[in-house]
Amino acid sequence: MASVHESLYFNPMMTNGVVHANVFGIKDWVTPYKISVLVLLSEMTKNTQITVVEKRRLKKQILPLLQGPDISLSKLLKIVGDCCPNFASSVQIRIKLMAEGELKDMEQFFDELSDSFQGTEPDVHKTSVVGLFLRHMILAYNKLSFSQVYKLYTSLQNYFQCDKTKTTTKTENEEADMELTNTEEENEEEQELSEEREMEKEDLDFPIGEEELACSGPLSQKQAEYFLSHQASLLKNDESKALSPVLLQKELNNLLKFNPDFSEAHYLSYLNSLRVQDVFSSTHSLLHYFDRLILTGAESKSNGDEGYGRSLRYAALNLAAVHCRFGHYHQAELALQEAIRIAQESSDHVCLQHCLSWLYILKSRKGEDSSVLLEHSVKKAVHFGLPYLASLGIQFLVQQRAFAGKTADKLMDALKDSDLLHWKHSLSELIDISTAQKTAVWRLYGQSTMALQQAQMLLSMDSLDSVNVSVQQNNTESFAVVLCHLAELHAEQGFFSASSEILKHLRERFPPHSQHAKLWMMFDQKIQFERAMNDGKYHVTESLVTGITALNSVEGLYRKAIVLKAQNQTAEAHKILQVLLTHCQKVKNMEMVIRLVHFV
Repeated sequence: MASVHESLYFNPMMTNGVVHANVFGIKDWVTPYKISVLVLLSEMTKNTQITVVEKRRLKKQILPLLQGPDISLSKLLKIVGDCCPNFASSVQIRIKLMAEGELKDMEQFFDELSDSFQGTEPDVHKTSVVGLFLRHMILAYNKLSFSQVYKLYTSLQNYFQCDKTKTTTKTENEEADMELTNTEEENEEEQELSEEREMEKEDLDFPIGEEELACSGPLSQKQAEYFLSHQASLLKNDESKALSPVLLQKELNNLLKFNPDFSEAHYLSYLNSLRVQDVFSSTHSLLHYFDRLILTGAESKSNGDEGYGRSLRYAALNLAAVHCRFGHYHQAELALQEAIRIAQESSDHVCLQHCLSWLYILKSRKGEDSSVLLEHSVKKAVHFGLPYLASLGIQFLVQQRAFAGKTADKLMDALKDSDLLHWKHSLSELIDISTAQKTAVWRLYGQSTMALQQAQMLLSMDSLDSVNVSVQQNNTESFAVVLCHLAELHAEQGFFSASSEILKHLRERFPPHSQHAKLWMMFDQKIQFERAMNDGKYHVTESLVTGITALNSVEGLYRKAIVLKAQNQTAEAHKILQVLLTHCQKVKNMEMVIRLVHFV
């Protein structure tokens, strides 16, 4: 496969290894895999033995095949075979005749493709998705010189031969395994092992494997855009199904090698670096994204000279957000001041509103009182018609007032007002956040029944957003928070086995390398700590206190004081409690203040 893509000399869109998407006014080029897809489409229009159900299944796979990266022939035939078992053989025979025939067979095949658009009722409409793909392929093929056509045909032969060799080797290995068996029991065991190995290989081969994707070579512009949007959607909604950070970065580096000015690839690289908490790479990729955004001229063409300023101020704003996330508050403040200055010069009220929101977050992280600033931010967001920012501001206000000890009825009234904005503007993500916030508020005020009701409501709620193939909308931070609360509620009632099952599900849904893994890690440590304290296993709690402190220093010190008091080391526990009480009163963490006063 790799050798096919490395033969860039038959690619009309490549010059010195760099993608030029508008060389011939097209955004795609012909590859052996795409010829195989063309054969599949051609056979679909001619074969009359396919049932309606099989054709419906096959059509559902067409769009991913057109937009996704190039895959091996065996994988393509497997996808077709799963949808229509009897149809895969005819596609394979047609490709075999073309690959083992002569160059004129491929020439004749492309000539026949044009006939699909002829007649009063053509087989394929020229403006449909399939029709546009066929027209792009025909146009790209007609632009090739004779030497490029010959190289393409040679690559098609290699593409088919590589798959044929792989299939033959697999068959020989299976026959050799069968010859080694001498008894009926050994035959049965070997057959079971062979089936297990075959199933494992199938699991690795379908859907698109990470290893093959990372080595699939350069993608066309459409394939790259589909890959980037798909991975970005997975990182937001279902990170466990996205490529691992290493393989995703490898694929992004492959894209940037052939097109260094692909700004969207730099932005996805920035998101990928945030997953592993790499501050240097994330900052580097973010700056490159905005640099390439200016170089492409996309901003300036639509907004005149103002486009450059817009990129600069939002670059500074995003840079401030990155530094704030990593705890670099001084650098974040400098970047935020720069964004505010540029936004004020351009009279960009939307950018200023975003800056105001981040200014509140920055001040709250530094332990400063910013309630007045937050209320002003919510009013301004409503004034400028920014419901997303207004709702987030209300959520922050509820969280702040909950920690300050406000009554629950006032907090629920504020959340009700935010819910009106959510349903009015179909902000499903914020609906999830609001429900999770209600769960946390009821838990904070000791109303376990109401917290359980809100948690179950969120878990059974259908998202308003459209869900892509194999993408779930319930792998977001809100669902992680709710599941953690459910685990803690079960543990408080003594159902530790049920709590461990929920935490096991959280580990599977949010792997340790994912961005929301710290949530269940913290709850897992706290539940184990409570169970160890109930059993009097103080030697076990020492390691748990270390783990809790690594995730939350305040909570860790509080748990350490509990252990010291249980071991009759009252003086040391009192010192830790006094330090914590002073700190929590300073940052106005009323929940911890109440817990400390009650404990003392």
